[in-house]
Amino acid sequence: MIKLTNLSEAVGSISSGSHVALSGFAITRCAMAFAREVIRQRIDGLTVSQCVGAMDADLLAGAGCVKRVIYGGGALDRFGRLACINAGIENGSIIAEEYSSLSIAFRYLAASLGLPFIPIRSLAGSDLLARIQEKNGTDVAFINDPFTGDQWLTLKPLIPDVAVVQVQVSDEEGNCWIMGPKWDNAEQARAAKQTIIIAEHIVSSDVIRREPERCVIPNLLVSHVVSLPFSAHPTSVYREYDYDAEEIKRYVEATKNPQEFGSFLDKYVYGVKDHWEYLDRIGGLRRLKTLRADPILGY
Repeated sequence: MIKLTNLSEAVGSISSGSHVALSGFAITRCAMAFAREVIRQRIDGLTVSQCVGAMDADLLAGAGCVKRVIYGGGALDRFGRLACINAGIENGSIIAEEYSSLSIAFRYLAASLGLPFIPIRSLAGSDLLARIQEKNGTDVAFINDPFTGDQWLTLKPLIPDVAVVQVQVSDEEGNCWIMGPKWDNAEQARAAKQTIIIAEHIVSSDVIRREPERCVIPNLLVSHVVSLPFSAHPTSVYREYDYDAEEIKRYVEATKNPQEFGSFLDKYVYGVKDHWEYLDRIGGLRRLKTLRADPILGY
């Protein structure tokens, strides 16, 4: 079944108040075009979950789209903090559920396997666990191992309404490849009620079938497929393009002042009708060619 559609229609399938899992990591393979379209469509009240908080979630937070964030901390790598998420937490407009990145991955894993809970060792006895119990006590519990009687900490599954996964290659049905680090993306897709794939390249299903072992997410999990080159800009996509340091610095500067951030949104989000106009706004093909990945190194 062909699931190929445009970004506007895919984003339009998401309701305000939904729980959205994002596939990005800091400034790598972030769903940036998706985030900009969510803002343009005025979708808000979102719960956003990520193993490690990234630029896409921060942009959504800065635009007022996020009510709750479930994550294992995060940053914009060497460019600084997640300023918009942090500001929202500090002023009370965003509720933060902070875990370790491993425990977020475990919660997606539990949901992907259809488990009612999953045991974990790494949080036991930590200050982080004490804070989780204080703020989100219903998401953790202790049980006794039926074989040994030992006590185990367990986590509640994390079940997003939608997983949005940025990939390098997909066919029109949603069978896709993720090259380089895959993080918890496969578990996110299996945990979610629906999955939107945003791909740099669309290939025929025959190409996917030649190397079936490379298929990270199968089509049966996918609701929408969007073909959108440079859709992670200004973040990087392994083997496609490097991050755009100049544009990330521009973003970071804008987050330091609410008025400047409003101007940033007016210029790069509300001031363009779609992703293609955004690419023209940041310099078009001439600019994008400077970011193309080295075919050997992959970045």
